[in-house]
Amino acid sequence: MNEVRVNRKGADRIASGHPWVFSSDLTDRDGAQPGEAVKVADPRGRPLGTAHYSSTSQIAVRMLSTQVEAIGRDFYLRRLRAAEQHRCAVVRHSDAYRVVHGEADLLPALVVDRYADCLVIQTLSQGMDAAKAEIVSCLEEIFQPRGIVARNDVAVRAKEQLPLESAVVCGEVPEFAAIHMNGLALRADLQRGQKTGIYLDQRENYVAAARYARGGRALDAFASTGGFALHLAAKCEKVEAIDSSGPALATARANAEANGIANIEFREADVFDFLASSAAARRQFSLVVLDPPAFAKSRRDVEAAISGYKEINLRALQLLPPDGILVTCSCSHHVSEAALLELVAQASLDAGRTLRILERRTQAQDHPILLTVPETLYLKCVILEVV
Repeated sequence: MNEVRVNRKGADRIASGHPWVFSSDLTDRDGAQPGEAVKVADPRGRPLGTAHYSSTSQIAVRMLSTQVEAIGRDFYLRRLRAAEQHRCAVVRHSDAYRVVHGEADLLPALVVDRYADCLVIQTLSQGMDAAKAEIVSCLEEIFQPRGIVARNDVAVRAKEQLPLESAVVCGEVPEFAAIHMNGLALRADLQRGQKTGIYLDQRENYVAAARYARGGRALDAFASTGGFALHLAAKCEKVEAIDSSGPALATARANAEANGIANIEFREADVFDFLASSAAARRQFSLVVLDPPAFAKSRRDVEAAISGYKEINLRALQLLPPDGILVTCSCSHHVSEAALLELVAQASLDAGRTLRILERRTQAQDHPILLTVPETLYLKCVILEVV
């Protein structure tokens, strides 16, 4: 393997347990080629481990191991088996879950999601993309899937100068994969749906939100394919599910019909406008869920994102009576839980509401969080009650 040397700052970052070294902290690339596995050494030449090298991204080094070792099919097979073993321990009541969560499974820039007998992969760096054939081979050995889709149509690949594409890489994949989650039969569009098909990271939060439903009318804002709405329907007289995506709502309607759920009203609308008009009309709901897409894609978006989050939380609080429940979420990594709590507190003061925190939650356990890699924690979910 070629050797890449990092400066003291880069070496300290690796020693702190973080797998990324930035391009500005490389002092010698020694002919390293895009996407290859390289030895990583400190300024004095002492080995720090093995990594994938990227020639174009600001994240030039992604550590794979703290040992200098061969990176090939055997390596990926070991890591993938370990990832699936962890899921066997933490996943309950679902045959759809995340098998590999990138850095959190010591496989940086790799995502693997399971949807019953089908798999979806994302190879988001030059290194993982170069290893795609080996990874697919290992997944076939472990899971014997009906088919595997590569959903490499995400913008982050452009930073690696990789093409944006989506394709079936082995076997066959149905138009909609039939899955089961928390007692519900659902369908997922693996080739065109949001993320890799549906949102898997909220699976445990769906159940948590339903625990606090106390009848009445609930609102699922930014409903997507209806995850929260479908779980709330059994506990509420009626649920309104609002989203701006027609295709997502079509899937949500099909999911409701498949489960014999008839008390959800799906509506295609701009959620900001819907919340504002509902507040102006003095409508009330017993429970409101806010699960918007990431408003802050980067640090420069944080100020605008916080303004957006505060706006929707203010409007939601205006819709809740005493004892009403607010389930508010943010999947923006750059908006911390502390920032989310602060903006909700400000919104509560503006709305004249006093809030009690019932639960502070994160992403489902199949999306593990590494203590030394804050980027692996991205989803925040807070459940509050109007006092």
